[in-house]
Amino acid sequence: MAKGSHEYVDDPRNADIRIWINGELHARDQAKVSVFDSGFILGDGVWEGLRVHEGRIAFLDRHLDRLWEGAKAIDMEIGLTREALTAALHETLEANGMQDGVHIRLMVTRGLKATPYQDPRVTISKATVVIIPEWKTPKPETATRGLNLFTVHVRRGYPDVQDPKLNSHSKLNCITACIQAAKAGADEALMLDPHGFVATCNSTHFFIVRKGEVWTSTGDYCLPGITRGVVIELCREAAIPVFEKNFSLTEVYGAQEAFVTGTFAGLAPVSSVDGRKISEGRGPMVERLQRLYLERIARESA
Repeated sequence: MAKGSHEYVDDPRNADIRIWINGELHARDQAKVSVFDSGFILGDGVWEGLRVHEGRIAFLDRHLDRLWEGAKAIDMEIGLTREALTAALHETLEANGMQDGVHIRLMVTRGLKATPYQDPRVTISKATVVIIPEWKTPKPETATRGLNLFTVHVRRGYPDVQDPKLNSHSKLNCITACIQAAKAGADEALMLDPHGFVATCNSTHFFIVRKGEVWTSTGDYCLPGITRGVVIELCREAAIPVFEKNFSLTEVYGAQEAFVTGTFAGLAPVSSVDGRKISEGRGPMVERLQRLYLERIARESA
């Protein structure tokens, strides 16, 4: 079972889901890719997590923009148009009878290799495209109770090592951070940038609230999060002071509220960081932003 902001309500219907692989739908236990696939051998690919609300995929255009930009950055052809991939997503939802409370994992890898080797020139097929839809909703208490974070030694690195803005299948640094946080008894990991400022969490984006202001990192060392961007927009629309800036753990420990954002759970409050109590569960700013976010989702789904 996933922990932290990704804890979910188990749904027995997921045993019978149909998964889309390169134009064909497969039963869950028959959905397979080759051991020679670039994603399996090397983590060579990009992906997106999507939420379905009332029959519509929330912020789909933004997610597809990020997917295409990531594929272009690693010189990978997706092999489908945006329209064809959108149609495949809806075909998969329809085949599974899904309308709401659904999370989709959309994955694209470079395709099959002639031999296990990193050079893209030994790829012998078109890209592998996989769509995994699941009935998956966050546990209700995620919105109120407050997560416990632990600052790990693993940093979000410089872009000339592996650019953290790329939503690639190669997530080992985030996995290592997650392991360290779990061993410390925390829900998720808080990660710093190379200069010691707060960057992001291992699978979500991090915000603090200080004296009525909402702060998040500069974004220089983290994925351009879709929900993160929406929350910044919501703050500006509601005249809530919001800043993308450098800040330290000292400023985190002294914050009045903290929260994380992500496609799966939306906004989830943080109650403690490194054992320092931030707040007792959800504070007034987080509650207000959660409401504004749900209103935005409802408009998106209208």
